[in-house]
Amino acid sequence: MDDFQNAEELVFVVDDVSNIVKEAIENTIGGSSYQHNKVNQWNSNVVEQCLNQLTKLNKPFKYIVTCIMMQKNGAGLHTASSCFWDSNTDGSCTIRWENKTMYCIVTVFGLAI
Repeated sequence: MDDFQNAEELVFVVDDVSNIVKEAIENTIGGSSYQHNKVNQWNSNVVEQCLNQLTKLNKPFKYIVTCIMMQKNGAGLHTASSCFWDSNTDGSCTIRWENKTMYCIVTVFGLAI
């Protein structure tokens, strides 16, 4: 049983991270409409909330969190990432959130220490 717990502590659990990200987005943006003058603060809040909650998991990981917010106006957005890591322990999670006026895309990378 202890081996299972130890093994789970060393794995990036996408479901846990996904829930943290969704909660951070909802707490920060919620039902707000896109407002250019608030986007920088919203971006910072989402990233900081994610990092705070991820560190509370007390897992031996380094985290990288990125957040993109974009007004819905018909423009295209394409992103890509590539990682060279230990796929047994490290991982990533991308959440795409939207409402009527904007998109929010948050990516979390977790690297085992």
